[in-house]
Amino acid sequence: MSNAKYDWVAGYPKRQAENLPPKEYNMGNLHVVDLTKTLDPNTESRRCRLWRFNTGGPIPDFHTIMDLTSHLGTHCECPYHHDETWPSVAELPLTQFMGRGLYVTIDSLPENAEISAESLDKHLGDKVKPGDTVIIDSPYKIPPFTELTNGPTDKRLHVGAESAQWLADRGVVCVGFGDGVTIEDYEENVKPFHDILMEKNCTFLEVLQNLELLKTECFFISFAPLPIVGLDSCPVRVYAIEGLAEFSE
Repeated sequence: MSNAKYDWVAGYPKRQAENLPPKEYNMGNLHVVDLTKTLDPNTESRRCRLWRFNTGGPIPDFHTIMDLTSHLGTHCECPYHHDETWPSVAELPLTQFMGRGLYVTIDSLPENAEISAESLDKHLGDKVKPGDTVIIDSPYKIPPFTELTNGPTDKRLHVGAESAQWLADRGVVCVGFGDGVTIEDYEENVKPFHDILMEKNCTFLEVLQNLELLKTECFFISFAPLPIVGLDSCPVRVYAIEGLAEFSE
């Protein structure tokens, strides 16, 4: 692909996913954890292509066109994902994508069980505050959105109307999912979970990684997407900061 102005090089980049930075950092009294999947266009199964070109001629000025699906890697799903009349990414305030985070592993339920209000009461109780991002997980982990999904080895817990209503009643602004919880199993579970929460402008965080590096269940979390009007979801760089006093309890 070429034109008179730009020298285009299309396809996958030559650079490989090597020498990547660490996933956790200590900054004084703060512990920072990167909860994001690193994306490599050479290996992604979902749409992820880059076109790199030089706009400067002999004085290098490289730009990159990104051809990405909105649900790529670690991503934030917004209400527009589920209903044409609900807000897209750019229509939600920045404060929607940051604040107090809670991470809980629900280990009291059997394989393939639905997360109930009773189980959320047991594991979260009165810890949840309005405006929280709640990340739920279980011991039954598999890589999400792979050939293992809904297969014989998929023992993850699933969500439904009851868990959605419990979270909505407590004013949660975002729900995140570890590898031990599925939201892509059956329509009778998936649809009400989306409907109940996204009607309240709650967002979802999917394909979170490195949750095992967290040292506390309460922390500051940030995951701001690009503010593009009409975008239903967006890949995000999610990070947690542990040790900030106002986000530690």
